[in-house]
Amino acid sequence: MGVDIRVEELSKSFGKQLIWGDVTLTIPAGEVSVMLGPSGTGKSVFLKTLIGLLKPDKGSVIIEGTDIASCSEKDLYEIRKLFGVLFQDGAMFGSMNLFDNVAFPLREHTKKGESEIRNIVMEKMDLVGLIGAEDKLPGEISGGMRKRAGLARALVLDPEILLIDEPDSGLDPVRTSFINQLFIDLNAQIDATFLIVTHDINSTRTVPDNIGLLYHKHLAMFGPREMLLSSEEPVVRQFLNAQTVGPIGMSEEKDADELAAEKDIEMPPLPPIPLQLEPSNGIPRRSQRPAGEWCRTNGITPPPGSFESSNAGLTPGS
Repeated sequence: MGVDIRVEELSKSFGKQLIWGDVTLTIPAGEVSVMLGPSGTGKSVFLKTLIGLLKPDKGSVIIEGTDIASCSEKDLYEIRKLFGVLFQDGAMFGSMNLFDNVAFPLREHTKKGESEIRNIVMEKMDLVGLIGAEDKLPGEISGGMRKRAGLARALVLDPEILLIDEPDSGLDPVRTSFINQLFIDLNAQIDATFLIVTHDINSTRTVPDNIGLLYHKHLAMFGPREMLLSSEEPVVRQFLNAQTVGPIGMSEEKDADELAAEKDIEMPPLPPIPLQLEPSNGIPRRSQRPAGEWCRTNGITPPPGSFESSNAGLTPGS
């Protein structure tokens, strides 16, 4: 079972440039969460801060009672064993074949013998559909295969937390759909806590249990998928529904003239909330909520047509 990540009043700057400030949220144990935000809002910086690669200016990141923002290097080393990380480009070692890339964490962090390592590596490569490619070098395979190899490497230590940075970047829609299904199937199997950074709106609308949005140097909102997909908050509504009307512009925030020109323009209606992606075997994940449950519990009327199977692949604005 995954563990939760409690973030309290977290702030990070580079020099005088504030990236984001006073971020507070709890990423629930065993659930799939997505973090969104316009380009340059520090989503990847947030992931690196969660794992202790970057130190925050202030605030806490508490995992199993340890604040990794202030703990010793020894404690941080131990906490990091709970994590698996999939970087944007897979971060493969170019001179190693895929087998050795995936085996690297086991050889680095455990005392397992080569026979046991081989069994674990082949199990994880089978899990991500790479059996038969173990002898290939990273330069000999596609970007999608490199991402899957990076995912296999992230899984070899059986992590309780998976941090995934833009898994869909450079992938076509079909490969993006395959990797989204893989995340859901993995969560169903291993119950790890997933945090995915992405720009893909279709993925965001169908994959996660929870959604967060970083905007204008703060966390605009974080909560259950249905809460954000039914939100009337202008920034959230604009971003999650890929709309041009709203406070976000080409340079993150629109200026006063742009906003004034839009004051009489109504935002398009919210599109239907699609059904959440389910595991391939049809057995619901332990963290999966019944469709429409959050809306019913909170007295929210979702947009017409929500939670119908015909809208499962609906693109915002279509």
